[in-house]
Amino acid sequence: MEKSERFVKTGKPTSVTVRLVTDKPVKKTPYQVKGVFIKQYPKEEITPLLDGRYRKHFLYPRVQVKILNEQIYIIGIDEAAEIVLSFSKKIKSLNFGNITFQVLDIETEHYTQQFHAIDRLLRYRFLTPWIALNQTTGNNYHSLNNTERKSHLNRLLGQNIIFIAREIGISINQKTYTKLSLNSLFPKPLDDNNLGAFYGGFQTNFILPNYIGLGNGITRGYGTIYGLYNPDEFNFDDETFLKETQNSKPLEIKKTDPDLAIIDIDQIQKTNNKFNSKKQGKRKNAGPLGMLKKEFRKKSTWINEPKPKKQKEVVDESKFNSPEYHKKQHKF
Repeated sequence: MEKSERFVKTGKPTSVTVRLVTDKPVKKTPYQVKGVFIKQYPKEEITPLLDGRYRKHFLYPRVQVKILNEQIYIIGIDEAAEIVLSFSKKIKSLNFGNITFQVLDIETEHYTQQFHAIDRLLRYRFLTPWIALNQTTGNNYHSLNNTERKSHLNRLLGQNIIFIAREIGISINQKTYTKLSLNSLFPKPLDDNNLGAFYGGFQTNFILPNYIGLGNGITRGYGTIYGLYNPDEFNFDDETFLKETQNSKPLEIKKTDPDLAIIDIDQIQKTNNKFNSKKQGKRKNAGPLGMLKKEFRKKSTWINEPKPKKQKEVVDESKFNSPEYHKKQHKF
C-alpha cells in the first residue's frame, strides 16, 4: 500500500499528544480503544496507522494509543502529528457495545524539535512497565551478573533511542548517554508469554516526546515514558544551556559515572558484528542503520508480537490490529 501524501516530512520532527476528556473513567485496554477507532472511523487517515497496513513503511509506530489513569491518550509522531490532531476533533463518542463514552473535550500538547540531543542528562520515568527483553534475550540476560545486567539494559535502551531517532530521519552526530534507575534488575512476569517487566526510570541526553513507548509491547501500551522536565524552559537558540527549575534540573554528564552508558552507531555496529559474524555475508550493504533495524525488528512488538504458547491458536500477526482481530480478542 502506498503512503498518504500527508506522510511527507515538513521539517523538524514534532509530536502531538491528545487526551480525550470523557464522561466516565475508561477501563479499557489500548487494543480495545484502537479497535473502536478502526470500527467507527474506517475511512479516516489514521486508520491505516492503527490497523497495521503501514507496518512496512514505519518500523516504529507513528500513532500510539495509551490508557493512563483511566483516560485515553493518542500520540502522533512526526508525519502523523497533524493526522492525530485532525482525527481527535471528529471523535464525539466511543461505543464499546457494553458501554459508550461521550467525549466532552480534548486537550492537546504540541511539541517541536523532538529527538534532539543536548549536552545534559534529562530524567524520564516509565509510566507503564518497560519490557526490555523478549523471550530470546531474556534467557541470555538471566546468565549475566548484576553489573552485566545493568550494562546490558542500558545498551538496549540506548539502541532503542538511537534507532527511533534514525528511523524518523534524525542524523545523530553526538553520543547517546543512558543511565537506568530501576526498582530491580530482576524483571517481574507480566503475562502468559513469560515476558518480564522493569519499573523505574532513566536519564538520557535526548529529548523524547512524552507518552511514547520504548521496548517491547509498544502497541499494548507498555514502556510509556514521561519527561521530568519542562520543555517550555529550553533555550534552543543556545543548545548548551538549559534553564534549571527547582523541580526538575537537567544533570551534568559525568563520563566517569560507572552507571552511565555511552552508546554510538560505531559501538552498536561493532557489537552486532561480533555476535552476528556468521551472517555478515548476507548483510554487506546493511550499514549501521540496517543493523539497528534488524535488531529492532527482533525486539519490537510493532514488528513481532510475543508468540503465544504452543497450545494456543497462533495469530496471524499481519492482522493483529485488524477489526476482526480486535473483535476476537476483546468485546466492544
